[in-house]
Amino acid sequence: MHAVILAGGSGTRLWPLSRHHQPKFLHLLSGTPMSLLQATAERVLPLAGPEGTMVVTGAAHAAAVARQLTALPEENILVEPSARDSCAAIGLAAALIARRDPQAIMGAFAADHLITDPGRFVSVVRDAVAGAQRGLLMTIGITPTRPETGYGYLRCGDEVGPGPVRMVEAFAEKPAYELAKQYVEDGDHLWNAGMFVWRVDAFLAELARQQPSMHEGLCRVAAAWDEPDGDEVLAEVWPTLTKISVDYAVMEGAAAAGRVGTVPGDFGWTDVGDFQTLGDVLPGDARGNVVLGGDADEKPGVLLRDADRLVVVPHSGRLVAALGVENLVIVDTPDVVLVCARERSQDVKKLVDELKARGDEGFC
Repeated sequence: MHAVILAGGSGTRLWPLSRHHQPKFLHLLSGTPMSLLQATAERVLPLAGPEGTMVVTGAAHAAAVARQLTALPEENILVEPSARDSCAAIGLAAALIARRDPQAIMGAFAADHLITDPGRFVSVVRDAVAGAQRGLLMTIGITPTRPETGYGYLRCGDEVGPGPVRMVEAFAEKPAYELAKQYVEDGDHLWNAGMFVWRVDAFLAELARQQPSMHEGLCRVAAAWDEPDGDEVLAEVWPTLTKISVDYAVMEGAAAAGRVGTVPGDFGWTDVGDFQTLGDVLPGDARGNVVLGGDADEKPGVLLRDADRLVVVPHSGRLVAALGVENLVIVDTPDVVLVCARERSQDVKKLVDELKARGDEGFC
């Protein structure tokens, strides 16, 4: 199996820790001494090994990715000239794998997800491989634990043969709360975690059917990848590719045509989107305070007294002290200090948008 890690995006809801030049997947947000990227690479190791693991990332982050993943061969770090969303990134990896083995199994996984049971994750991916070998485009769904309005959903249909594989009838957008509650209660919906497993020939055939110009461009890039004019072809073709997610470009149409399957996963998955989420899933002290990068009682850069349910990110070298406050996010970086209510964590992105609007992109 080939494992493809998608290391893109800026994580603006985790600003000012996550920046354009230092996005969230490079940070120690996994609850371990590893970055989210390193934890992802470690997680797929039993499936693909270093030789079978690729990372697709932007030019600005390629050097940092290489420094964090020293076991990966240099040629396994695929550098995008610009961000074109997930379909182009996944399609590029698929086209390059297909040159060597058109029927190879490929898995695509985001670099910024948090998973607490990696052994169970490996087992579920192997269940998905069984569906991929039948020619289905497989997506790994997450068994919902609550009515969540921030995730998309998969509407599941009939089972396919022995094992846990079910057909996906449709992809559902992020729902309102009452509809999300109905999804959880009916038992036929899974969270869409954006994890995929398929044979590369099956994926590329579906890409050609639905996005023929993108398929043609990616095949041109892949054919020239190791040739003397490879960089020239990449620079010419890449900006012409449609900027679109793989869900919209391929998976929704493939599901409508009866070509998408899923397996349910229950392995402690979290999409690390904001500080509130991190505060909920990472271990804290007896009063629910979470300090990113260490234990609040042991880290000399943090002093908390009569404080409850804080999320503290000390990244400046200064002492961060808090007294008599609760339910706050405090992020201290060398050039920006953020203080916000935990329940407003999703709105941090609005601050980044405002900074960009007024021309202060140096802080972004």
